[in-house]
Amino acid sequence: MRVAVMAAGAVGGYFGGRIAAAGHDVAFMARGAHGDAIRQNGLKIESALGDIHLKDVNVTDDPKQVGPVDVVLFAVKLWDTETAGEQTRPLLGPNTRVITLQNGVDSVERLAPILGDEATIGGATYVVTTIARPGVIRHTGTTAKVHCGRLDWRPDAAIYVEQMKAAAIDITLTDQMLLEIWKKFVVLSGTSGITASTRQPFGVIRDDEDMCAFFYKLMHETIAVGRAAGVEFPPEFPAELDRSVAAFPSMLKASMANDLDAGNRLELDWLAGKVVALGRKYGIPTPAQEAVYAILKPYRMGRVR
Repeated sequence: MRVAVMAAGAVGGYFGGRIAAAGHDVAFMARGAHGDAIRQNGLKIESALGDIHLKDVNVTDDPKQVGPVDVVLFAVKLWDTETAGEQTRPLLGPNTRVITLQNGVDSVERLAPILGDEATIGGATYVVTTIARPGVIRHTGTTAKVHCGRLDWRPDAAIYVEQMKAAAIDITLTDQMLLEIWKKFVVLSGTSGITASTRQPFGVIRDDEDMCAFFYKLMHETIAVGRAAGVEFPPEFPAELDRSVAAFPSMLKASMANDLDAGNRLELDWLAGKVVALGRKYGIPTPAQEAVYAILKPYRMGRVR
């Protein structure tokens, strides 16, 4: 299997590294200090599921040097979606699948006009990873799951899914991808909002009555907006949320909180901002998400360096 990772940040680098470690041909799109470190020293993954050090890594910042592949793991930050989508075109062959491993709920509708409906596959990933330092990706906890599938319920060839399973990737092909994307969005809109606005890890939040209540308000507002948008959450979803929340690692911080700590640009407009925008569109009150957006707005473009 030929795989391209667009791009080799914390999420793309983690899953691409696992696939490469299983012997597949993986090209990593990376630039800057992170790309230089991978080129010089290889890619390292620190994880409770097993450390990896890939010494000879195919890393480039030019997809034209790679050419068509079987699978593209599309894992860029949300503000780069259209630009990276255009850069992905040289990676497409007649049967290529581009799996969106981004946050938010609109990756497919933004990418499909660029790459085509046939190639664009919705994805949702449950993993907490950070770039610990250039060339090194740190995985927190033991969860590293991917759900993928088409948003219109059409079946898709599962060959790439079976190959990724054989590479020790916990991946599931589903015909309920729209629901899966929104279920993740509910959790992420809550964890990103609460860990970034309080600057606290999740264990502190979970143990505090007021912060935990606010966290649940964030998620419930997203559920209400999703229902207004036509998403049918199953009756057991609230209980599923409770189980997930109870199992979160105490030191968990959402990616937006890690970006805030690092002074990086935030995906705020596509997380809390998206919930607020959809709430206004459908007439659904979102006061908790509005508060998160207002609190974090001064930091949305990152720290002036």
